[in-house]
Amino acid sequence: MKISKKDFYKYIYKIKKYKYIKQMLKLYKQHGITSVFKHSRNVAYRSYILAKKLEKRYNLKFDYDNLIIGAYLHDLYLYDWHEKSKDHKLHGFTHPKVASKNAKELCNINNKEQQIIESHMWPLTITKIPKSKEAIIVSVVDKYSAVLETIKRR
Repeated sequence: MKISKKDFYKYIYKIKKYKYIKQMLKLYKQHGITSVFKHSRNVAYRSYILAKKLEKRYNLKFDYDNLIIGAYLHDLYLYDWHEKSKDHKLHGFTHPKVASKNAKELCNINNKEQQIIESHMWPLTITKIPKSKEAIIVSVVDKYSAVLETIKRR
């Protein structure tokens, strides 16, 4: 099975205000030396690859628009959580809601994409359980990517 980056980017470019979002995400660091942009793109691409593999192996069907858009916008919180501030102390718990609000305002996301964003920190955000295959993939791939990025900085 050939997984094409070109096919992946067709979904990414559908994001309303993609170029603006890309520039905003590049302003902030996520884990170590990785920008929020690179982290978000990596989560979206790895989610796409995993879904394609699951689709082929288990004949599962995925909504790639929702999967990739939700994954790419999952950390659209638009602040530096590394700065010392009382507002950032609970970043892990609060940023999914902030990212969801920003994505709704900037990109007019749908309810499924919103649910993917709001549940990506589960089980930390215990009441926001992933409710779709796409949301489960993004939640798992986000944690996997965070570990890789954290290790890479050492």
